[in-house]
Amino acid sequence: MSKPIISITVQKDWKTTFDFLKKVPGKLSLDSIMNNYGRMGVEYLKNATPVATGKTADSWYYEIEKGKDYVRLNFNNSNVVDGHNVAILIQYGHGTKNGGYVVGRDYINPALKPVFDDMADSAWKEIIRS
Repeated sequence: MSKPIISITVQKDWKTTFDFLKKVPGKLSLDSIMNNYGRMGVEYLKNATPVATGKTADSWYYEIEKGKDYVRLNFNNSNVVDGHNVAILIQYGHGTKNGGYVVGRDYINPALKPVFDDMADSAWKEIIRS
């Protein structure tokens, strides 16, 4: 598994939430939900990535990481040139060989915001419904 370039970490004990979700009636398919949002995030990232050749836009993928008390959705980009991840260079900017500087362009955060907003809304609706 590659190291994620985007990671959302919440410093909180989620035991109460997980205990509640275990009691939710019906089948709550976490794998299906996470895959849905993973596909959605990849599509949004692909569409938001500035395009020169299209390689960076086409190099987005997601991974689902599961632990005892967590599930993590990681978005990654496999376009690496000379050891540098191009998606990160676009996001944060970078120096050039001739001493210049290319200013970063925040495209990742706006692309993923609707994904995370929808994920939060869906989770809340599921909790209310239950």
